[in-house]
Amino acid sequence: MLRPVLRLVLAVSLDGRLAPPDGGAAQLGGPGDRRVLEEALAWADGCLIGAETLRRHGSTCLIHAQDLRAQRSAAGRSDQPVAVVVSRTASIPLELPFWRQPLERWLLAPPQAPPFPDSQAPAFQARLDWDGWASAIDALAERGLLRLVVLGGAALAGSLLAGDWIDELQLSLCPRLLGGPHLWLPLQAAIGSGDWHLQELRRLEGDELLLSYRRGLANPCTSSLSGMG
Repeated sequence: MLRPVLRLVLAVSLDGRLAPPDGGAAQLGGPGDRRVLEEALAWADGCLIGAETLRRHGSTCLIHAQDLRAQRSAAGRSDQPVAVVVSRTASIPLELPFWRQPLERWLLAPPQAPPFPDSQAPAFQARLDWDGWASAIDALAERGLLRLVVLGGAALAGSLLAGDWIDELQLSLCPRLLGGPHLWLPLQAAIGSGDWHLQELRRLEGDELLLSYRRGLANPCTSSLSGMG
């Protein structure tokens, strides 16, 4: 069985934060970050999002750019990648805008988590058991999700990186300083010391930078530093 490729996609502040000191959504990325985020979603078969991040934001990211949606349509793919919510409790409030978004929703949760009430609409189209990342990723691959974008939050990113499951990092570096405890990786995350190799460096609108890295490949960066000023 082919192993899926996992790409972690995040917008982070200059000091590596995802959110302001008091928590909540930072709304870090501008139009340039939005474009590269949608490019990643257009590449993906599915996206993984932590339940706490979903509860905080209320919705997941969608592809709005018509050219990217047209590319997916021409390839016989759905307008949006499958949204796979990763949750310990399977508790996702029904009032969230997420339930009204035009996409397919799956749940990845431990077998002992309470069942989502079938009597309440809307519901997930599929539920997969989480009993460790190896079996979970195999289950996603069996269902055809071979390119996965990981949207966060920090706990989900840390868990996957600690198990060496992330293959690619796509970070939009945003020109803000936030401070506080909300780093893009938990302080206690046990991350391996393997090398990462730069694949792309791109200046984005609004003085943002796209940094793309791949694990363990010695390929050179695919773009020059032209336009860096």
